[in-house]
Amino acid sequence: MDIRQLMYFVEVVKQKSMTRASEKLHISQPALSKGIKSLEEEIGMTLINRSNKTHELTDAGQIVYEYAQKIMAQMDEMATTLHDMTNLARGSITIGIPPMIGSLFFPKVIAAFHKAYPNIHINIKEYGAAKVVKSVEEGEFEIGIAVLPLTDESSFNVFHLVSEEIKLIVNEQHKLADRNQVHMKELKEEEFIFYSEEFALYEMMKRGFINEGFEPNIIFKSSQWDFMIEIVAANLGISMLPESICSRTTNNQVRFMDLKPVTNWQLAVITKKDRYLSVAGRRFIDFILQQ
Repeated sequence: MDIRQLMYFVEVVKQKSMTRASEKLHISQPALSKGIKSLEEEIGMTLINRSNKTHELTDAGQIVYEYAQKIMAQMDEMATTLHDMTNLARGSITIGIPPMIGSLFFPKVIAAFHKAYPNIHINIKEYGAAKVVKSVEEGEFEIGIAVLPLTDESSFNVFHLVSEEIKLIVNEQHKLADRNQVHMKELKEEEFIFYSEEFALYEMMKRGFINEGFEPNIIFKSSQWDFMIEIVAANLGISMLPESICSRTTNNQVRFMDLKPVTNWQLAVITKKDRYLSVAGRRFIDFILQQ
């Protein structure tokens, strides 16, 4: 049994005539009759009483007709849904975003995308950058926002978004507060306010100091950049944050300066290679890259 046989059968019932049904379906009457006969043979029952010109249904024919109508309706609904998805009349996207990144760059972008495509549902989950990468790889998220470099980029499609420098943050009373730039080696005796381990910046900056010959003395860790700045403002240590965060800060008790050697904070959209990416997902990526 195939969908074409059911389509032929439904049309014959609607038209109550093989001739009119064949005209409607744009096939020959013998081909239509053969299709109906083949359906009856497969089911093992007569579906249409051919003893008169009205082609009345048998009891078995009535049951098949009711189910066939439901099947045809579902086929139509599937086609409509696929068409709607292609034209972005509906759809959904699941995105993993690290909290720091989400608060910086995505509120306006997501608002603009929602305005442009109001029927696309966006499901956002906030994880640390390392967990976002793992979740994209395991299929929990269709799209992830990650900090580069990835441990292994071979499993992902990578779309570069933003690159900016990491700045040093000190209290206004700190001995380095009047400097325009500081080298990492000069910070060996300092106490650091660091990101939590789930942030990619934790490992990135820690490795940077180790490469300069020492391990940073981390006295406090946080996942909230505004709280980290408040701790520095209270003169409890120094910290490092991306330039875009520094430019948002209104606290006049801290100072920002260049940190040498330069460490770039690079953001990218990632998707899993060889995994189907929805039409809505592809449009979202195009949209944020344009933004």
